[in-house]
Amino acid sequence: MERYICVHGHFYQPPRENPWLEDVELQDSAYPYHDWNERITAECYEPNTASRILSEGGWIKKILNNYSKISFNFGPTLLSWMEKKVPEVYQAIIESDKESKQNFSGHGSAFAQCYNHMIMPLANRTDKYTQVVWGIKDFEKRFGRKPEGMWLPETAVDLETLDIMAEHGISFTVLAPYQASRFRRIGEEYWHEAGGRIDTTTPYLINLPESGRKIAVFFYNADISRAVAFERLLVNGERFAGRLLGGFAQRSEPQVVNIATDGETYGHHHRHGDMALAYALDYIESNRLARLTNYAQYLELHPPQFEVEIFENTAWSCAHGVERWRSNCGCNSGTMPGASQAWRTPLRNALDWLRDTVASKYDEKCRQYLKDPWAARNDYISVILDRSAESLWHFFEKHSTRILSPEERSCVLKLLELQRHAMLMYTSCGWFFDELSGIETVQIIKYAARVIQLAQDLFNDQNIESRFLVKLEQAKSNIPEHRDGARIYEKFVRPAMVDLIKVGVHYAICSLFDAYDDKSHIFCYEVHRKDCQSRLTGASRLTVGKAGVTSIITRESADLVYGVFNLGNHHVNAGVRFYQDEECYNKMVQEITGAFDRADYAGVIRLLDHYFGEATYSLRQLFRDKQRKVLDQILDTTLSGIAAEYRNIYERHAPLMRFLNDLNIPQPKVLHTAAEFVLNSNLRQAFLEETPDLEKITALLEEARTLGIPLDSRVLGYVIEQILARTGEQLKAKPDDLSLIRQLDAVVGLVRTLPFEVDLWKVQNIYYRLFQTVYRGYLEKAAKGDESARAWVDQFNSLGDKLKMRREL
Repeated sequence: MERYICVHGHFYQPPRENPWLEDVELQDSAYPYHDWNERITAECYEPNTASRILSEGGWIKKILNNYSKISFNFGPTLLSWMEKKVPEVYQAIIESDKESKQNFSGHGSAFAQCYNHMIMPLANRTDKYTQVVWGIKDFEKRFGRKPEGMWLPETAVDLETLDIMAEHGISFTVLAPYQASRFRRIGEEYWHEAGGRIDTTTPYLINLPESGRKIAVFFYNADISRAVAFERLLVNGERFAGRLLGGFAQRSEPQVVNIATDGETYGHHHRHGDMALAYALDYIESNRLARLTNYAQYLELHPPQFEVEIFENTAWSCAHGVERWRSNCGCNSGTMPGASQAWRTPLRNALDWLRDTVASKYDEKCRQYLKDPWAARNDYISVILDRSAESLWHFFEKHSTRILSPEERSCVLKLLELQRHAMLMYTSCGWFFDELSGIETVQIIKYAARVIQLAQDLFNDQNIESRFLVKLEQAKSNIPEHRDGARIYEKFVRPAMVDLIKVGVHYAICSLFDAYDDKSHIFCYEVHRKDCQSRLTGASRLTVGKAGVTSIITRESADLVYGVFNLGNHHVNAGVRFYQDEECYNKMVQEITGAFDRADYAGVIRLLDHYFGEATYSLRQLFRDKQRKVLDQILDTTLSGIAAEYRNIYERHAPLMRFLNDLNIPQPKVLHTAAEFVLNSNLRQAFLEETPDLEKITALLEEARTLGIPLDSRVLGYVIEQILARTGEQLKAKPDDLSLIRQLDAVVGLVRTLPFEVDLWKVQNIYYRLFQTVYRGYLEKAAKGDESARAWVDQFNSLGDKLKMRREL
């Protein structure tokens, strides 16, 4: 009997980028990570590239790349973020697809996804087409091959979408079993009602009536998938393997037990879920209990023997079809018991109105420059993936009706960006949760705001925003203070909007605190400094200058002049406006710098008001990451003074604290607080030293233990992990450096004594790689009497013991 197992992971996060900056800003809720993408990468996406298989004693006996053994898809918008922010993880995922081709008869385990997780049955045909095309082209660019399968967001399905997928060469997709309506053996006349109990161990064929095309579908095992996602099946890898093996039917024909869950299940939703997955896969494969496969390989080996009809407009996460994304159907995340989701309908209505309103205007204006506005939109993904001058040249050569001026090219790019954001605003996460003011819903409203901003510019339609807000006002929040969608737009969306002036404000204020080069980048903008006059007297600072700002996305550009004044505290006065002429600029510079040189600081502020009028700004207008960094700089002086006072208190009274501790007398809170601050600060600084002083660190830890001082485990653990990773990377580059092995051995030895957990994941990976690549060579040299090699092997073995790494050649 041929028994196969296929585990599919749908890896996806809602886009979190600021639509105007094309980057994810600081998210405090993800601390100590910068944002949730970064945190989930550390908890899930990265661990699955090198997951541990442990022996009974808890020692690491094998490290497995899970992606190479399973079926998976990654959302294109998530991969775009990973490529920029965590390139080593991104590359590991790309490489795992290549490795899986070796495992599965030339079939890679990755497959594509409709571009930005739009609920396809609720989209118009034009958007469906672009979503499929963009998803395929994005996949081809990243993985270097054509995708065989495509994931439907939320497995939301209709025949029109399947037909478009089949038209573009997609062979299969994956659905929930209750999305099957009826089935029959190919060639037979009689249909069997599926009744939610369709056989999930075999593929099916869907005949697409409009075109005569066909596409295969796998229905995943819902019971096992649910147990993985929600019933703690990942607590034990062997039990997980047993549950998979228990999914086979009692028949002799070939069959595949396949499951599908969110990929984040393996590590983010369930801590160490990646290890349960690795263990189960290795257990099944090494004991030859079944063959691991992916959908594409199984489809080639065992083509469908049955055909199926589906229930259209259904999805895996809504019991009411696709109502979760357009009505108050009752499906929710449970975070706000009793909350109403009646806001979903007016939100979708508002977005539909906006999409349809700009579509005809887009078409009309585009035809002034492009042969086919919608074919150009389908091809625009090539520019999104590569915004180089060469890529733009090829795009315009292919699509423009004539040679376009720089201003006309910028206009076309704005039109295409309007369409990109008009699709991004339909990202499914905006409707999935319970409250209109949730970050996912605010995110899609931000995309709508970007559409509105571009429409106002391109079509001179200054009423489009007010008409949109009238419709958005019908969406009511469950939180009284947020009131409705229009109020949420004003509170959370409008302040996030960016234009060239706001970029200039950011650049101008930051120029007080950072030394910019003549050419610099601020997120997706280029800034060319054309003149800069700076003054510094004591804590007071002044900068006046001129700069050109250009959007990398739309190539829109403008020259700006600015003036910024700071007295040394958090009060910053800044003015920015469009450049007029050189005479006016020179006069402004002369007067403002002259007032500063005379120490007429009130005069500086009056002159800023005179030249910039109401267009004056403060630190509030800085983009969030830089705002935090600048405020940290400003706070340094204040905090260093407070820290010195704490340090003074602790150092003067530490003997008294020890005496009170010996007598079991509670310490006064002020002394305890001072000691907690100083000892944690000293420990953090000690670990950050280029070569940590382990004796000093040990003494500090002993002091904290003696005085009963709690350690800031989250921050200290994070710092130590970074130190270990940095040293490990140095060792990977210079594996013969015995001093680095000794340093790692000593630090890891110290870590094992800490009263909190430190993640040794990265240094263990490096150790495992070195063990596989260079260890044998040193062992052979040592066996021949090479003393330096013997010292290396002994030290390497010592480090391995502390890392709990088994060494079996």
